[in-house]
Amino acid sequence: MGFDVHLVDGTYELFRYHFALPSHRTSKGDREVAATRGVLGTVLMMLEEGATHIGVATDHIIESFRNDLWPGYKTSAGMDPELLQQFPLIEQGLEAAGITVFAMVEHEADDALGAAAAKAAADDRVDRVYICTPDKDLGQCVGGKVVQLDRRKRNVIDVDGVREKFGVGPASIPDYLALVGDSADGFPGLPGWGAKSAAAVLARYEHLEAIPAKGADWDGVPVRNGGKLAATLAGDLELALLFRRIATIELDAPVMDSVDDLRWTGPTPEFAALCEDLDAPGLSERAQAILKDRPRR
Repeated sequence: MGFDVHLVDGTYELFRYHFALPSHRTSKGDREVAATRGVLGTVLMMLEEGATHIGVATDHIIESFRNDLWPGYKTSAGMDPELLQQFPLIEQGLEAAGITVFAMVEHEADDALGAAAAKAAADDRVDRVYICTPDKDLGQCVGGKVVQLDRRKRNVIDVDGVREKFGVGPASIPDYLALVGDSADGFPGLPGWGAKSAAAVLARYEHLEAIPAKGADWDGVPVRNGGKLAATLAGDLELALLFRRIATIELDAPVMDSVDDLRWTGPTPEFAALCEDLDAPGLSERAQAILKDRPRR
């Protein structure tokens, strides 16, 4: 009997709850923990809803190898210190809850999600792999057993969903981002290239290298100012290839050895004390209730 795998973008969830929840400092008053409590709660909710195999990826260090490739790439500079200090705390909390955590240092959480998805999909026992994040970068990993899941909107995105959203298939997502840029990650794309023009050209040619150098040679591509866009791409091709490299998920990121490592078997003995420190003993009670209701295997 097969099973599903759920891979969660812990960095996204931590940001989401930090800005969505009211502040909560511990009873000792020594630290902010609202986002940590929120992420632990949402992962427990996934278990309550029936998830059996879960992995959570985090950016243990915000900076990655991509900062060496592009000086403007995102960093931790300017991040709220009360958010930043919760990254190691949520990793500790998830591990205590019995959840496998991919804490990235050289790579990013996105790389871990993609690498874990590829490994999970290769296992014959796995029916479907859900990458739980709305992040557009992960669209490139969709296909076969792998889909994206926006848990907040309860929206599952398959290959057709990626194409509907961006106008290109999963394989072209890095090329698409190279042209239009990604403000969240800190690289600008190429001047003049927008979402519509990039989608139209890549829907026809799929990858940057296949795009003819002259706009006049773009066969049946419905874009305006094709000649100007082609000239920009020809002049900045090396830059576009660099941006594509930055936008490409690294599937060799260190993750689990086997999907069996993702099977939840219950919280560790340390989880109850950690929840007390978070002023959230109910989280430990929920974990114990889930474990009690699970069939023994």
